Amino acid sequence: MVVGVLRLELQLYSPGNLKEKRAIVKSLLGRCRERFPVSCAETGHHETWQRAELGFSFVLSSPAAGMDAMFEKIEAEILRSGVAEICDSSREILHYS
Repeated sequence: MVVGVLRLELQLYSPGNLKEKRAIVKSLLGRCRERFPVSCAETGHHETWQRAELGFSFVLSSPAAGMDAMFEKIEAEILRSGVAEICDSSREILHYS
């Protein structure tokens, strides 16, 4: 079993307050949950209205080769939304036998 963990730090383009930020983050997370077999949540910058940190995790039974593809697809989906840019990204792959 292979577990992938992705952390993305985002700069949000349009929110003017925390309420708008929460709507954007909720939309991004919902979009990713619909399109990919991942668990995801806002993991940081909860009180900063133009920044967000999102965490994603997923499990594959196959080799880790599919992890990079999944990471790339999630990042592309965030960028395709047009509401944020990715400032920082970290990836971790954990192998369990």
